[in-house]
Amino acid sequence: MASPTLISDTEAWKDLKGHVEEIKKTHLRDLMADAERCKSMMVEFDGVLLDYSRQRATNETVDKLFKLAEEAKLKEKINRMYNGEHINSTENRSVLHVALRASRDAVIQSDGKNVVPEVWSVLDKIKDFSERVRSGSWVGATGKVLKDVVAVGIGGSFLGPLFVHTALQTDPEAIKSARGRQLRFLANVDPIDVARNITGLNPETTLVVVVSKTFTTAETMLNARTLREWISAALGPSAVAKHMVAVSTNLTLVEKFGIDPNNAFAFWDWVGGRYSVCSAVGVFPLSLQYGFSVVEQFLKGASSIDQHFYSAPHEKNIPVLLGLLSIWNVSFFGHPARAILPYSQALEKFAPHIQQVSMESNGKGVSIDGVLLPFEAGEIDFGEPGTNGQHSFYQLIHQGRVIPCDFIGVVKSQQPVYLKGEVVSNHDELMSNFFAQPDALAYGKTPEQLHKENVPPHLIPHKTFSGNRPSLSLLLPSLNAYNIGQLLAIYEHRIAVEGFVWGINSFDQWGVELGKSLATQVRKQLHASRTKGEPVEGFNFSTATLLTRYLEATADIPADPPTLLPRI
Repeated sequence: MASPTLISDTEAWKDLKGHVEEIKKTHLRDLMADAERCKSMMVEFDGVLLDYSRQRATNETVDKLFKLAEEAKLKEKINRMYNGEHINSTENRSVLHVALRASRDAVIQSDGKNVVPEVWSVLDKIKDFSERVRSGSWVGATGKVLKDVVAVGIGGSFLGPLFVHTALQTDPEAIKSARGRQLRFLANVDPIDVARNITGLNPETTLVVVVSKTFTTAETMLNARTLREWISAALGPSAVAKHMVAVSTNLTLVEKFGIDPNNAFAFWDWVGGRYSVCSAVGVFPLSLQYGFSVVEQFLKGASSIDQHFYSAPHEKNIPVLLGLLSIWNVSFFGHPARAILPYSQALEKFAPHIQQVSMESNGKGVSIDGVLLPFEAGEIDFGEPGTNGQHSFYQLIHQGRVIPCDFIGVVKSQQPVYLKGEVVSNHDELMSNFFAQPDALAYGKTPEQLHKENVPPHLIPHKTFSGNRPSLSLLLPSLNAYNIGQLLAIYEHRIAVEGFVWGINSFDQWGVELGKSLATQVRKQLHASRTKGEPVEGFNFSTATLLTRYLEATADIPADPPTLLPRI
């Protein structure tokens, strides 16, 4: 049997390797002078405008990237995903987060069965339950309305829902729907996170949503047991069934925990954790906070992009273009990082979520067939809202390493402010920076320009900006629930495109397993040392020294301590 072909062995890849040397001889100042080129690099769909003219690319580059996509069978792989084929081959699963936001009459198959009716059965259950809680017909053990929700989950069960919640908090429609309610997220097993989450909350008015597919995730279940104790200590053990619900598929463990299995909301093996915000993982806590109708708009926005990604030709397809440009920057220019720079404080949790979606998906060293990759895959993602980032790390972006940037702007602010007598509004001030920064990166500033400005000669090297630094701009019409869904889906599909072309499995995450298994050994050692006084054994010198120091410094902790909950 012939060995599997790596994308780097194809003619299209080799052609791009030669082509990038030609592009390196050009400067963005010259590329930006071609208005026709710039016009051809603007794409709009459903109110979202992408401008990628500040990429170090020509129309010929883009054509060559389309040929690479052809060689990688990109369209075929997208179709296979939407058709429910088991493209996550290492776990033998379909990848169908698109089914989570499909319209009720859509047909999406997994293992010969249309999964959309099941999805809507859970959505209908969420709508019903969340409306009962919000209206006060479902109350806590003492008869009080449950106005506070703590969602307990980690990774994909936390970062996506937190991003959407943070983005909705300042949306006028969402504000109206959330009045008098609060939603918090408990993720870290660090007891400080527990303390912060329960501070100021009354167990009588709190509903806890435990999010764990298997109901075995170590950190989540320890946090869940902690909040169960917090509720039981205040209201008695029988109150747990009224104050705790679950998002899980393991109904046996849910019931054993003390939660009524009727109050468990399902999701499926074909939903990866980092792609699960549109499942009960995100939809349930968000519906409790904002009402199902607001969250349904979020799902519709994502679905709009799903249809665009599936049907639009490559040259008009926003996620495809973004994915191919990422490959161009990572694999051909050798830029390993990407800055995600939303000019909206409401999107402050967007970069941390995409960090997980991208780096857990594409941080792989072997192809989907298990062949060692002769090139680096994946991007290092980081970001901060503008203009905060400008006063933080933009120095490096302008005059240090080259880091391709995604600028995300919003036409209409969620919360406009106008001050009489000011030159511009607050939002215009923000957007002035959104429009200026990409040009500053592209054009830079030459020694000649500085000389004409009479800059002292000894400062000219320090004030010179080389420019030629690539970026792209995404402009959203507003930032309501629908637009937030669009933005999420654009990035989810962009990341899939990168994985499809690199020939890796973007839907497994074996890299998170080793640290967890080693932590199990440490946990056993800590238990044995604390309860039986056993010495630290079986670790290397460095780890043994640190563990011993830790145990000695905490020797005052009793072997079997009484329950102690945080108090702030």
